[in-house]
Amino acid sequence: MASSFQGGGHRRLPPWLHKRLPSSGNIEATRQLLADLNLNTVCQSALCPNQGECFARRTATFMIMGNTCTRNCRFCAVEHGRPEALDQDEPFRVAEAARRLGLKHVVVTSVTRDDLPDGGAGHFAATISALRAALPQAYIEVLTPDFRGDEKALTTIAFAKPDIFNHNVETVPRLYPEVRPQADYRRSLMVLKKIKDYDPTIYTKSGLMVGLGETADEVLQVMADLRAVGCDILTIGQYLRPSPQHLEIKEFITPETFAWYAEKGREMGFLYVASAPFVRSSYHAAEFSEQVAGKHVP
Repeated sequence: MASSFQGGGHRRLPPWLHKRLPSSGNIEATRQLLADLNLNTVCQSALCPNQGECFARRTATFMIMGNTCTRNCRFCAVEHGRPEALDQDEPFRVAEAARRLGLKHVVVTSVTRDDLPDGGAGHFAATISALRAALPQAYIEVLTPDFRGDEKALTTIAFAKPDIFNHNVETVPRLYPEVRPQADYRRSLMVLKKIKDYDPTIYTKSGLMVGLGETADEVLQVMADLRAVGCDILTIGQYLRPSPQHLEIKEFITPETFAWYAEKGREMGFLYVASAPFVRSSYHAAEFSEQVAGKHVP
């Protein structure tokens, strides 16, 4: 979920959205490593509120295929416009960064690249392959765009065999025209279903933001829709406005409501649910591989 801690606008943040910044020296060391290898992260490009905490723990979510997106979702701080050509060496630099950081669970996402014939699926596959070679024991999670629903692109990802395939629905279908005007809710569900159909051993994951004007019943329906396509892992977090040019926050969701969503998700059969104000798609992502993977067979 590409949203930022800056995002209260003129609204006063409630107490549960005040976050203490870490003091660890690892923050600058992590930033320098990423800069030395000329790598983008969604942590930085999307102004993630958890960036300091994650960098202090020497973790980061790599963002491949540049830092310019071909779509313009109204919640997201990532730049949009005309992207540059793919960097064919990037997968190997991602693998090297993951190796130097000592990651046991690697998360790779990307900008949307509608300008590429395969949407960048081949670049994802190359990155997975490079990570497997560098860190054969690591869990690999990819957070991908929808590839416009292209089945060839989806099979490319499935054949690369990430451990976790993540594609976010982001919000409830009623809000798509306002929040994700270039996306399609049913197509996103289809993407998750196709990956599970191609390879049932791949865990599937999705997430959504709340606080954009959705109702609790709509959130529960999205959760049910995700379970209907076999989605295993769910994340829910508070939308925070990256800038005054982005969508306004309609509501600050209480921690109690997040806990209730988590309980409902577990009742529906999700293997793992992360639901709290600061939860983002890859926040503490390794908890799933540490606590759940190996105990369940998809």
